Amino acid sequence: MRLSKYKMFKVMVPGLFTTVQDSGRYGFQKFGVPVTGVLDSFSAGIANDLVGNATTAALLECTLLGPKLLVMENAYIAITGAEMRVTCNSQEVPQWEAFRVCPGDILEIGQAQSGCRGYLAVTGGIEVPLVMGSRSTYVGAKIGGYQGRALQEGDILARGIGKLLPAPQGISDSLLPKFSSEIVLRAIPGPQDDYFEEGLDLFFSSEFKVSSEANRMGYRLKGSVVKQKPGMPASIISESSLPGGVQIPPNGQPIILLVEQTVGGYSKIATVISSDLHLVAQALPGDCIRFEQVSLETACCIKDEQLRLIDTLQSSIEKTGQENSTRITAALSENSVLHRYEELYPEC
Repeated sequence: MRLSKYKMFKVMVPGLFTTVQDSGRYGFQKFGVPVTGVLDSFSAGIANDLVGNATTAALLECTLLGPKLLVMENAYIAITGAEMRVTCNSQEVPQWEAFRVCPGDILEIGQAQSGCRGYLAVTGGIEVPLVMGSRSTYVGAKIGGYQGRALQEGDILARGIGKLLPAPQGISDSLLPKFSSEIVLRAIPGPQDDYFEEGLDLFFSSEFKVSSEANRMGYRLKGSVVKQKPGMPASIISESSLPGGVQIPPNGQPIILLVEQTVGGYSKIATVISSDLHLVAQALPGDCIRFEQVSLETACCIKDEQLRLIDTLQSSIEKTGQENSTRITAALSENSVLHRYEELYPEC
């Protein structure tokens, strides 16, 4: 694999399941290639915002336990998502805030304390070859990402070209998401809700637990048996699967579909709204999930609220950067050492 001139990380310890992901690989499901991409697009997007990347830039998705990395190049880093202890040269550094790293630094991301998946964004984004328009890893077919697999010890990761920030950026603690073991997922009935009667009421009134079978393909739940109407077929003609669809297989235990699916033949009782999918991504085995029925109109309103929140977060990031930049400029002025912005924060 041809690397950019900016070799960024050497993997010392890979973590449990660390992969390169971006916003997804669209337009190829008809060929059996799933969307893939980040599971928690909210946390991943903010991580990229914090280091000045496009929200679609490639980053690292860490599952349960993050990697230990040797830094090989100057850059800014931001780590969001699950609550994980992050250290640089054994000194703890905050999440949801950009910080500078230099060659020789040792960056380590520990075990998740709450939530399941963390996201590490770096100046310029992780640079790996585009495969069908995306840098996302699809381990099932060994395509995309870093050689189509999770990271391993000794791997060398490059980054793209970007600008070093004028100052560390972060967001207000009051705006940070909180991940709980008691999760409410809002969902719209259907598309096969007519296959159910009492089962539909049971689905929206019961509590389910996340089983140990929970991965990027989907989350299997355990709880009350959700039954179809008598006489309904055990399966349907296979149709396209979308993230958030909730299948009911013959055993009556729901499956929340995620990003590594293409088609499915089980009836789908409901669809989790897109605004809540990041909560599924952060759920752990044993966590409790309840479903709350909402209308399509309500789902659209919730999406609008989430977009406004993202705008607020981005404004908070920009404000922090501007305030810090003003303080730096003032300090330089006092010492009569003024430089052009391009010289202080060059393209790198």
